[in-house]
Amino acid sequence: MRIAIIIPARYGSSRFPGKPLAVIGGKTMLERVVEIGRKAAHGKDIALAVATEDERIADHCKDIGVDCVMTSENCATGSDRVLEAANKLGDFDVTIGLQGDAPFTPQEAIEKIIEAFEKNPAFSVVTPVVNLRWDELDALREQKKTTPFSGTTCIRTDDGRAVWFSKNIIPAIRKENRESEYSPVFQHLGLYGFRKDVLEQFVSWPQGHYETLEGLEQLRLLENGVNIQTVIVDVDAGLAQAGIDSPEDLERAEKLLTN
Repeated sequence: MRIAIIIPARYGSSRFPGKPLAVIGGKTMLERVVEIGRKAAHGKDIALAVATEDERIADHCKDIGVDCVMTSENCATGSDRVLEAANKLGDFDVTIGLQGDAPFTPQEAIEKIIEAFEKNPAFSVVTPVVNLRWDELDALREQKKTTPFSGTTCIRTDDGRAVWFSKNIIPAIRKENRESEYSPVFQHLGLYGFRKDVLEQFVSWPQGHYETLEGLEQLRLLENGVNIQTVIVDVDAGLAQAGIDSPEDLERAEKLLTN
């Protein structure tokens, strides 16, 4: 199975321009993500590259010694950018999009995506989720008071098929039973492994109604009847909330590194 890990890293973020080059603990976010990709690909025949529209990011890739593919400024989503870069690099069965603004992505998340496809090559899309402990859920609730569109949750079936994703915390819990360490809430980690034909279909479809409302590209897949398989990964308490969508998230990430 031919696999590529592509890191889409867009400079021109409307909410946080230059986000992949923001520094956390002495390293850029992009450098931290590249290190994660390298560890997951180590010892395997897996291609690794950054996909960007900006020469500043391309120059940084030279500095940190990672392949970089220049892509169009008009890519509508990170997945569009991933496909364009993958097509320029070669012919792959599975392409994993590792977000350039997610410096705390567990290496295990990439490895579990690969394992899932190796066990079932018929999967269309595979993506990781984290079962939140109660204290992590409480932290996510507090976080959403100031940055309501940071953090995505997922409802899934017992066999791992994703039912829905939302920027709201789902499911709502009428009666909280905290006897167990874990809550019923799963937080989504924003990376995907796509079978090539499914990725090509995905980028050819117009944005979906709910995708537009929530700002979540994976809803386009569900709205078009594509099954998304989730895999559960374990992370240390607090790291599930460490995606960087805003300057406030950057401050939280710095605190995680220093605590």
